Amino acid sequence: MAMARDAGLTWRHMHELIAGGVVRRVLKGVYVEAGVLDDLDLRIAALRLHAPPDTVVCDRHAAWLHGAEMVLAPGEHLEAMPVRMLRRRGSASLRNPVSVRGERDLRDSEIVELNGLAVTTPMRTCADLGMVRWPSESLAGMNAMYRTGLVDKDRLLALSSGFKGRRWVTTFRAVAPLVHDRCESPPEDILWLRCHEAGLDLEPQVELWDGSDFVARFDLADPELKLAVEYDGAEWHTDPDQLEHDRRRREKARALGWVIVVIRAEDLFAQTLRAEELIRAGHRAALARADQTPYAA
Repeated sequence: MAMARDAGLTWRHMHELIAGGVVRRVLKGVYVEAGVLDDLDLRIAALRLHAPPDTVVCDRHAAWLHGAEMVLAPGEHLEAMPVRMLRRRGSASLRNPVSVRGERDLRDSEIVELNGLAVTTPMRTCADLGMVRWPSESLAGMNAMYRTGLVDKDRLLALSSGFKGRRWVTTFRAVAPLVHDRCESPPEDILWLRCHEAGLDLEPQVELWDGSDFVARFDLADPELKLAVEYDGAEWHTDPDQLEHDRRRREKARALGWVIVVIRAEDLFAQTLRAEELIRAGHRAALARADQTPYAA
């Protein structure tokens, strides 16, 4: 309201603008024209006006600001889900409707300024993303940061020995050695982890050619064994044309002797062993086709 008053608008004027649908409130005391998109940029701009100086953006949204766009859930930057904006431990908890409440131990060396906001550094952001309950979420988050080129793995591994007493630090320590930039997206990171947990180290983004004819590009594969593992997500694999394209290319690959394991979202993201079971079954089939020793589950 202070900026509105400086512009010559009284509270009565503002009330009329709000009632008429011309202006809407983002935060207490922060207003925008009603047509402005309610995205993450807007909320951060609002928080910049509203947040105390010792507030720090952390976790997924810090990673997003550092360039790891795919660390957010699909559409999350448009839906503007609660921002991970915390205060240093020992300060009063941040209280507003668009941020997550909490506090965290942060050193000055673990904070950088971006777009006028205090944000955890890429290294600390990567570590924080690793300290979550599920290894799949941990690896996907850390890999997203690692793909930005802003994180040194040796330093990350050294950092993993710290954070004594922090919740889910054991997940971070277990998963940090697996961090890599070989995959192209968080779902592929999780698919790679499911294969790793099934005892397989498959190569990402393997192209299959039949002479000079391109057949397919697999998410993960073992070219020698002719085993491919693919993720069919709803975003790219529900359109009828895409489904028909997938069917044709997989038929061609199978005709060339390949075994293809298709993992869907309900199996990939569930905290069960279903994905690993499907991958192991595919591996056994590929070994049998190659007339090798049966795989021991």
